[in-house]
Amino acid sequence: MKKNTFLMLTFALSTLIISCENDVTLTEESAQNQTELKFVPGEVLIKFKATSITGKPINKSNILSLINASVVETISTNAMKTSNTNKGIKDGELLLVTTKLGTMEAIQMLKNSADVEYAEPNWIYQHFEISNDLYYTNGSLWGMYGDATSPTNQFGSQAGEAWAAGKTGSNTVYIGVIDEGAQFSHEDLAANFWTNPFDPIDGIDNDGNGYIDDVRGWDFDKNDNSTYDGTIDDHGTHVSGTIGAVGGNGKGVAGVNWKVTLISAKFLGRRGGTTANSIKAIDYFTDLKLRHNLNIVATNNSWGGGGFSQGVQDAIERANAANILFCAAAGNGGSDGIGDNNDNVANYPSNYPNANIIAVAAITSTGGVSSFSNFGATKVDIGAPGSGIFSTLPNATGNSYGSYNGTSMATPHVTGACALYASTHPGSSAATIKAAILNSAIPTSSLSGKCVTGGRLNVSGF
Repeated sequence: MKKNTFLMLTFALSTLIISCENDVTLTEESAQNQTELKFVPGEVLIKFKATSITGKPINKSNILSLINASVVETISTNAMKTSNTNKGIKDGELLLVTTKLGTMEAIQMLKNSADVEYAEPNWIYQHFEISNDLYYTNGSLWGMYGDATSPTNQFGSQAGEAWAAGKTGSNTVYIGVIDEGAQFSHEDLAANFWTNPFDPIDGIDNDGNGYIDDVRGWDFDKNDNSTYDGTIDDHGTHVSGTIGAVGGNGKGVAGVNWKVTLISAKFLGRRGGTTANSIKAIDYFTDLKLRHNLNIVATNNSWGGGGFSQGVQDAIERANAANILFCAAAGNGGSDGIGDNNDNVANYPSNYPNANIIAVAAITSTGGVSSFSNFGATKVDIGAPGSGIFSTLPNATGNSYGSYNGTSMATPHVTGACALYASTHPGSSAATIKAAILNSAIPTSSLSGKCVTGGRLNVSGF
């Protein structure tokens, strides 16, 4: 039975219905083709300048009244508050507002204001995964194989060869999973999921980061500490298993890292995620690293689908300043299931220009570019196993597994490789790790001219 969680039409229709029920007036959005509706109707993210052109404080109320707007939320993360002015990073709070005007009409009016730095839609994001329908010893886990493993597959990530050389990861390396939640109690994940020592469950925000009892991470979709909400969190659980399912335990699957510490930032809910929540999720990890000096090496970002967001780009740059890599799925193409050229049609967040991004395409077990995978000679960095990828799935007893396809599945192979490199090269910068990943890529004919390296992931090559 096939399942496709990237049904933009279904999601667009449900978003439209919800917005109408909430009496949000639709103008320009109503004229859009419903398959192209990728932002929350009637919502706008606004960043004001620090002072007006006269040097006086900006009267935000007057500006908001121009678009008949009311404030939904003030987004002011700890990472935004951290001074990065010497590094040229744009910080400062964002306002999420609702407007009685059309989204794009309101944005155009705000762009004409000299007091507004930028205004943009609250884009909707979705997974980059397609599911279909067993582990390492029976030949199912091809994405972890290499030329010299048994079973063997030259087009796998070569992780098995790294393991044979004693490189199996370290729990001192942390990875952020920005996605759905994940079943942290799963038999193949429990040993590798974070328990926050700085904020135990007691109803108090002990570490002062604004999130009470974020013991496993945070759910930005529902704004609570429940990062696992049942079997709906299949995508986040599957991604987590590829990065860090426990290996050598005689159960299920093995991740690129047998040992690693995973932290969950859930922002994708039943109807996808939003720009506002993605910014908070990215900044959550930046703040964790800066606040507690956690060795957060990278975040995994197997999602996309919205347009350009200066707010998201700024959040990624704050992560870059904190030496956190941002591994991003290149995308699964359009509604026809055929991959797009990201050099021509931008896919976000993988297309942002930040130096810490590694954009990942998907390949098959026979070395071809997966039919659904986006590509791009200058905008996609590397290919990795993404078709028929077996990993952990949630169920009541925490022992389920299944095979999914997508650039969502390719990306955690690369994120896992970043963690594995960090475990054997402690103290390496994000730039050093990224260079090691890309420089070790194995040239692959199907990827020639389709990505920056022209090659596929090689976990044993560094």
